[in-house]
Amino acid sequence: MVESVQTSAHVQSFIEADVTKIWNWRNKYKDSFKKREGENLTFTPIFMEAVAKALRDFPMMNISVQGDSIIKKKHINLGMAAALPDGNLIVPVIKDADQLNLLGMAKKVNDLANRARENKLSPDDIQGGTYTVTNVGTFGSIMGTPIINQPQVGILALGAIRKVPAVIETPQGDFIGIRYKMFMSHSYDHRVVNGALGGQFVKAVKDYLEAWDTNREI
Repeated sequence: MVESVQTSAHVQSFIEADVTKIWNWRNKYKDSFKKREGENLTFTPIFMEAVAKALRDFPMMNISVQGDSIIKKKHINLGMAAALPDGNLIVPVIKDADQLNLLGMAKKVNDLANRARENKLSPDDIQGGTYTVTNVGTFGSIMGTPIINQPQVGILALGAIRKVPAVIETPQGDFIGIRYKMFMSHSYDHRVVNGALGGQFVKAVKDYLEAWDTNREI
């Protein structure tokens, strides 16, 4: 961690996303998913899917720095920071995350998280990541400033989902309503990622989440 801070010029962009559609959709499908697949449908695969799509849109976030060289990665391999029972963290990797459908992503997320908790990950499971996502909301934090997982150039922290009053814009005027919202904190390496790219990337993740299709099936 100290080496990462000394290597990369860390800067952050923060954005708030309205995930009400996702909250309601998950409530609708989580019981049938559990009954059919025998495992939980969490928010993590939904967020991972949005991040993978945004990385496809902004490939210069899916790079690494080696000396004076920038290496563009062909594969989108998402690191998923997972808390271990002893309080430590480990980062298993979802390989080719952009190639998975939502069911495949959910299966992969659950498999890696379960094996991480049971200390059954193989060396290959924690290698080759090109971008990392960490869920600080698991512990109740609404946002965080994560440290970049070298030699990657970005890491996204997902804050807790909160029920909050919000302005809702309609053709009939603005109203106050109850919405489910969350903050996302994007740390990136300012040596190679400027504020425009760092901000546009996390905005793309927000847009994918807020455009969720409530009729989608899994």
